[in-house]
Amino acid sequence: MDRVVDLDEVAAVLAGQTVGWRSAGLEVDQVTWRDAEAPWPQPLETDRARVHDPDSVGVVVSGPGVAELSVVLFRGGWADVDFIAGLDDAGTLPASDIASATDFEARMNQWVARVFGVCGGAE
Repeated sequence: MDRVVDLDEVAAVLAGQTVGWRSAGLEVDQVTWRDAEAPWPQPLETDRARVHDPDSVGVVVSGPGVAELSVVLFRGGWADVDFIAGLDDAGTLPASDIASATDFEARMNQWVARVFGVCGGAE
């Protein structure tokens, strides 16, 4: 898989946004990593030091009621983005051609606003 996005930079973006999301009343789970070198099925790790060749980084953000956003970004520049904003409002969001950590940050802000009505994570 091509390395389009630096996942360590993405993790730094997520760490920066977490403070703002939490101050807005959202819960943010630990970032998870998947190692491309790990045998199948590849476990998710919360300790970056245990991952030698990261091919994805993910996070789950939860809000009031049933609201939840799950994002897994792959180093190839696409993400799996699933959400529940309400009982009648759930699904997936388009997430391809992500070119950088900055691009991911902008999209993450859009996804958080879509699901929770909260803009941006950074203070």
